[in-house]
Amino acid sequence: MSRILLAPMEGLADDLLRGVLTDIGGYDWGICEFVRVSNTLLPAKTYERICPELLNASRTASGTPMRVQLLGSDPHFMAENARRLVSLKPAGVDLNFGCPAPTVNRHRGGAALLGEPELLHEITAAVRAVVPVDIPFTAKMRLGIDDTSRAVENAQALAAAGIDELIVHGRTKADGYRPPARWAWIDKVRAAIDIPLIANGEVWTVEDFRNCQQVTGCADIMIGRGAVADPLLARKVRGEAVGGWEEILPGVGNYWLGIKRKVVPFHAGGRLKQWLAMLRRNYPEAEVLYQLLRPIKAAEDIEAALLAAGILSPERLAA
Repeated sequence: MSRILLAPMEGLADDLLRGVLTDIGGYDWGICEFVRVSNTLLPAKTYERICPELLNASRTASGTPMRVQLLGSDPHFMAENARRLVSLKPAGVDLNFGCPAPTVNRHRGGAALLGEPELLHEITAAVRAVVPVDIPFTAKMRLGIDDTSRAVENAQALAAAGIDELIVHGRTKADGYRPPARWAWIDKVRAAIDIPLIANGEVWTVEDFRNCQQVTGCADIMIGRGAVADPLLARKVRGEAVGGWEEILPGVGNYWLGIKRKVVPFHAGGRLKQWLAMLRRNYPEAEVLYQLLRPIKAAEDIEAALLAAGILSPERLAA
């Protein structure tokens, strides 16, 4: 069976949602949100805050390994922070050369480095030198900044620097998240390197998954927003018998309870609505719940609505 991997999603899939998605199941491993590295050595608590799974043998509560992603442009500090990260025994180390966010790119991070294959190689080689061979070491890149002209060169630079596998998101920085993903270009990159390649981008359904495999030539697929919009997608791909909304509903309640503990009440409702807004792509029941909660602002009123809808129970709240 091909491996199905959960993508890092800054601002969307934090440890709470990763926990819910991996509890529902189907993922071989995933990558957490990125840890931003500048000209400093970060303390262990920074890694543990962004990837609390490190406190559980680098696994989610259900046992899915979660790798940690580093983002930065200084080879020395990337290596020194990787050395610190390795001491925390992560399930794997990944390098971010794909984030398209303007705030990240302005500081020479993420996809902004895809015009400098020599620097990609230097950063990756420096990190490779401190990551033991028994810890998986990967990189995730997009196809380029404004075009795909250096996609193969960038991939070859990363492979030559010693990564074990490469993950390619089939879009450029300029593409953002607009469809379609350029799966045919992932195939070109795959054919030009001699390490395994994992395809990523625009996989929302089982049919998308199979088509992505066929076009890219990649057996292994990383799913991002498609996993958030359909938490059952990985298991559907595996051919498992799955329920519907009723199988997702406990996760909605668990997510809310986690949000309550993690964020200030003012932001709690927005986090839940963000997920429901994506779930409604596949589940009419999520649309109903989204519309019910949409005008409600106060966290206590949202919780009352969840209680009234039977998504939460007084016993769960008291636990």
